[in-house]
Amino acid sequence: MNSLAKAFADRLSTSDKHLYTLGDGTWTPHPWPEVLARSHNVAEWLLNENATGLGLTGEPTVELIAAIFGAVLAGAPVSIAAGPVRGADTDQWAHTTMARFDGMGISHVLSHGAHLDRLVAADGPVLVKDTASVAPAQRSTPFEAPRGDAPIAVLQGTAGSTGVPRTVQLSPDAVLANLCGLNTRVGVTPDDVGCSWLPLYHDMGLSFLLAGALAGTDVWQAPTTAFQASPFRWLTWLTESRASVTAAPNMAYGLIGKYSRRVTDVDLGRLRFALNGGEPVDVELTTRFGEEMRRFGFSPGALAPSYGLAESTCAVTVPEPGRGVVVDDEGNAVLGQPIPGMEVRIEPRDGERVGEVMIRGTSMMIGYRGEQPLDPEAWFPTGDLGYLVDGGLVVCGRAKELITVAGRNIFPSEVERAAAAVPGVREGAVVAVGVGERSIRPGVSVVAEFRGPDEDGARAGVIAQVASQCGVVPADVILVRPGSLPRTTSGKLRRLEVKRRLEAGELP
Repeated sequence: MNSLAKAFADRLSTSDKHLYTLGDGTWTPHPWPEVLARSHNVAEWLLNENATGLGLTGEPTVELIAAIFGAVLAGAPVSIAAGPVRGADTDQWAHTTMARFDGMGISHVLSHGAHLDRLVAADGPVLVKDTASVAPAQRSTPFEAPRGDAPIAVLQGTAGSTGVPRTVQLSPDAVLANLCGLNTRVGVTPDDVGCSWLPLYHDMGLSFLLAGALAGTDVWQAPTTAFQASPFRWLTWLTESRASVTAAPNMAYGLIGKYSRRVTDVDLGRLRFALNGGEPVDVELTTRFGEEMRRFGFSPGALAPSYGLAESTCAVTVPEPGRGVVVDDEGNAVLGQPIPGMEVRIEPRDGERVGEVMIRGTSMMIGYRGEQPLDPEAWFPTGDLGYLVDGGLVVCGRAKELITVAGRNIFPSEVERAAAAVPGVREGAVVAVGVGERSIRPGVSVVAEFRGPDEDGARAGVIAQVASQCGVVPADVILVRPGSLPRTTSGKLRRLEVKRRLEAGELP
């Protein structure tokens, strides 16, 4: 039995805690030993089918979650795909998803509901079944795990925010090391309660679920679609679960902080650790969440801006609990120290303290599928720019997205924060890109989602804000309708795709 399978089997078989799933507005508890029994049934099915890998897609039902553990127990790589986004052609989504799974070498797919119907109709060489049909709650005979190790536990898609998405291959040892390192840093015990709505196809959502299971805590897992339909339900779920640990991207903290007047009748007094990751951390928005939620018992010290990426399973740097939002002299969030087993260093650029963030350690991937394996001792270039301070890592942006004007480096995030302060411009929906890099007068263009009656006034406001705060006058300000900026499946803005569209004249 591989290391990750053994760790889960040992913990889940003896835990007296529960997995809670949300369906039709009602939370249903499932004892972890029941989840393990379901996973044994999935594992046996995979072994009998000689499956080369398991693909999953759909809402986080107990059967789907058990299937994740089932794949680990069977030693079969597991990959979780996103469902179709609003407005997408669901038939095209199904064909694309099946082709993606087939390209990964996955032989079997489990799903349910409308997702299942579309995948079955798509046809192809990959076998598709209903998750419930192979994950019943009862088991009559002991499960015998396969002997030996498994080379790959998880096939994780990268976000693709700055280029073509690739598939990360993670070994059981790497996944286990990351989960243990995260739990050690946060100090998770079986007395903790985790609550998340993060998608399981994203590395942060999957790691939150698996870390809670490994620690033997109660884990409340809501569908991402339920959060998207009503973001303030997150606070209700935290209250109902009496959660002590949660995680979300910056967008969620900023949204609730900005519209906190809508919040009533919640109790956040038990929250001791609220991880903020998955996208750049906005100090002002995150701090606003902490201050506004004080009246509901929340301690701002629970906020934990962190850094991670799929290539390291998930977490790279996470602060000690209780530190809250720590800001350096430049006004940027400090993202904590490396978790146990991970190392971080900076590769300087042109003698400056800002450079590319380099990482290595026990949580690192084997390599990208179809590419050369990663040297375990080598430093991995993340593509992110940052620097180190006493409190840990500060990340400034992506190396590919750095804008240079008149010999001066400008970080898109600085321009985007300034532009977002203009009335009508949507926070978290602004992109700054460099234009004319090969000309004698390179500059900055700002593309922002806008809703309001005065577009000309908003453009003038953006120019004034960026000029005064960032010291550069935008060459152009383009306002687009809400929801039109391209994003990854996890919600990150795709700056390089915006730049491509801008250069191709595909934006108004």
